[in-house]
Amino acid sequence: MGFPIPFLQLKPKLIALEPPVGGYPRSRRLMRLRCALNSENVPPMTVSITGATGFIGRRLVQKLLSGLLIYLLTSLAVQYVLLYMFDHIAVAYIHADDHKVFVLTRSATKAASVFPASTYPGVTIAEQEDWEACVRGSSAVVNLAGMPISTRWTPEIKQEIKRSRVTVTSKVVKYINHAGNADAQPSVFVSATAIGYYGTSEIHSFDESSPSGNDYLAEVCREWEATAHQVNQQDVRLVLLRIGVVLGKDGGALDDLVNLIYESLINPAYKGVINGTAPNPVRLSELCQRLGRVVGRPSWLPVPEFALKAVLGEGASVVLEGQKVLPVKAKELGFSYRYPYVEDALKAIAQDIPTRLTTRK
Repeated sequence: MGFPIPFLQLKPKLIALEPPVGGYPRSRRLMRLRCALNSENVPPMTVSITGATGFIGRRLVQKLLSGLLIYLLTSLAVQYVLLYMFDHIAVAYIHADDHKVFVLTRSATKAASVFPASTYPGVTIAEQEDWEACVRGSSAVVNLAGMPISTRWTPEIKQEIKRSRVTVTSKVVKYINHAGNADAQPSVFVSATAIGYYGTSEIHSFDESSPSGNDYLAEVCREWEATAHQVNQQDVRLVLLRIGVVLGKDGGALDDLVNLIYESLINPAYKGVINGTAPNPVRLSELCQRLGRVVGRPSWLPVPEFALKAVLGEGASVVLEGQKVLPVKAKELGFSYRYPYVEDALKAIAQDIPTRLTTRK
């Protein structure tokens, strides 16, 4: 079985020939060749990421480091010859870029469980005492750290929601600014913020030019963004992504957001505030109806307001009121959405949900 011609044209770079995988006769072992390619002609980057073990961060690391896997079914005696002949090669490969990642974490144990070295050879895990050296050795920094807000907001939780964002952002900004001359300094800083900046409204829509709101999340976002703005913008391109609700399982709208982060890293036209939202937002009730349609299950019972307030307290306002935030700048920049409509994203996410629901005992 010959290898697909498009792959040969992309000229992959060999990273490693990994040990044989068991389960095959000794004369016909399954070898694994790890390669990488860069189809967009993007120079290899070294990216430091905070919040890499989170929902968005994991997928970003996968995009940066998803090695190209080629499976060679052949005898051990001729395996190295086949690296150059690409003959008798089967079957699957995935498309990837050859970047390196520093995972800036508070728990090396947790990070290692998320990014095992055998699967992520391009990842270096760094605890807080090593963050500064990693930032100094990076071409870009992505800041995604922050405590999840989907919990009941006690006074202590509200304090931690703000502290977890502002403290890490301040630390990263300091390391970028102290990195030395421009050659040693990261050239781009992509820092997450949130559409909570605009406050909530059931009637108004918001874009990047809209003023900030006056509720708790708006206050958090203002301080969060103000901290990021302290980076040396004379030498460092700053991108502030105001992120909305992200749908995802193994795909869906999560892919669009990760692609937006990636584009922000590589495209110098991306700078300042950019709304990380879909171009066709819907109300929660419509989202539930479309989800029911996608999985073939009715969705006609609304969640009682009192139940949400009982669970989330003050945070229920985000769900009950929400905000219509439009990605005007991303569209102006020509960003291409894979899932511009929520139903497309839901279909990508929920492909196996009907089967699970009908076969569950």
